[in-house]
Amino acid sequence: MSQDTKSHSLQSSLKEWLCYLEHLHSQEIELGLSRIGQVASHLNIDFSFAKVITVAGTNGKGTSCAFLENALLGQGKSVAVYSSPHIERFNERLRINKVDSDDQAFIRAFVEIEQARGDISLSYYEFTTLAAFLVLMAQKPDVIILEVGLGGRLDATNIIDADIAVITTVDLDHQAFLGDTRDAIGYEKAGIMRANTPVVVGDKNPPQSLLDYGNSLNADMYLREKNFFVSADESKQDSTGHWQWRHERQVLPDLTLPFIPQDNVATALMVLSLLNLELSGEQVNGLIDKTRVPGRTEIFHGQSDIMLDVGHNPQAARYLANVLAKKRRQPGYTRVLAVVSMLVDKDIVNTLEPLAGSIDSWYLGTLEGPRAATAEQIAQALAADDENINCFDNVTQAFKMACNNAKATDLILVFGSFFTVAEIRRLLV
Repeated sequence: MSQDTKSHSLQSSLKEWLCYLEHLHSQEIELGLSRIGQVASHLNIDFSFAKVITVAGTNGKGTSCAFLENALLGQGKSVAVYSSPHIERFNERLRINKVDSDDQAFIRAFVEIEQARGDISLSYYEFTTLAAFLVLMAQKPDVIILEVGLGGRLDATNIIDADIAVITTVDLDHQAFLGDTRDAIGYEKAGIMRANTPVVVGDKNPPQSLLDYGNSLNADMYLREKNFFVSADESKQDSTGHWQWRHERQVLPDLTLPFIPQDNVATALMVLSLLNLELSGEQVNGLIDKTRVPGRTEIFHGQSDIMLDVGHNPQAARYLANVLAKKRRQPGYTRVLAVVSMLVDKDIVNTLEPLAGSIDSWYLGTLEGPRAATAEQIAQALAADDENINCFDNVTQAFKMACNNAKATDLILVFGSFFTVAEIRRLLV
């Protein structure tokens, strides 16, 4: 949208609007609820018609939301999920009953926000979050699942009081905004809690700051390893990997291995129990089979198998290392070739370190944009032999070379950023 075009035009395309919003605010990320809260008040944002679940966490937000979505849809509820960032299309950020919102719904919301905000400057994320809220108010689904974008306490989604808060995991990421310790980050994520309201914590060892925050509010906390548990099914001695989930009212034995992290399934099951939705083992196994999320250990089969994962922090890398260890055993990949590109503000050294023993060759590319780490910067973070590291101008070049060098028994792993996965996934879908 050019500067001489009225920003509040219904005739402007979604692409033009998004371009305008990218340049509207002085900072790409500015945490805080004051500005968005004022505009939300002008717009009379109100979700009293729906049950609201807000999901925060370092990792596992998107997969937990997807499992909850599938379970609630299966019960005949209308369900909306708001998440960010998107992988391929902006419209992915808001889906209602598994259908992405269309361009015109967003454009109408943008126009309303532009007229309501006056002189208040909003970041791209704040503006688009408010737009999603307006679309939700028009559609009025039974359940709204909000995935927190960054942190929790000061994230734009936190202007909404949730009926149930969920914190999947707490680990190091976005330290420039959230602090450089688990305690500091835990405090920020705990900010989505509300007084006398249920909160489900999926982290097996939550930081004390999070527990203290919940206790100060008298929040109704449901903690992993205290209120709900995961264990192997001792009655199964075969190699199927069956497991069980339990809390004080229900035991679900004989669950199959999920395509998403098992811990996130466990956390979601606790949320469903609080919603008085108690499923049978057969129903849960059906949901496990159905819940597969793009860009989360997503497999594409071809001349060589390709796995895409948006993991971009040390905790996600540790999970990936465990997945690769299993993949080497079954189906028995001979080598793993990693295609990696990351943002320079991420903890590159500690993200790559857990995977060092799992990767046979590295293919490093440079993403577009000012936040991108160069392939050479990523290479410096690797403690590997020079002959196993290959640097390229962009991710697509790195991927194509990995494909050329891969054999049928090799696995190509693409990870490091949502942007990395988005660039490669376009070539595969």
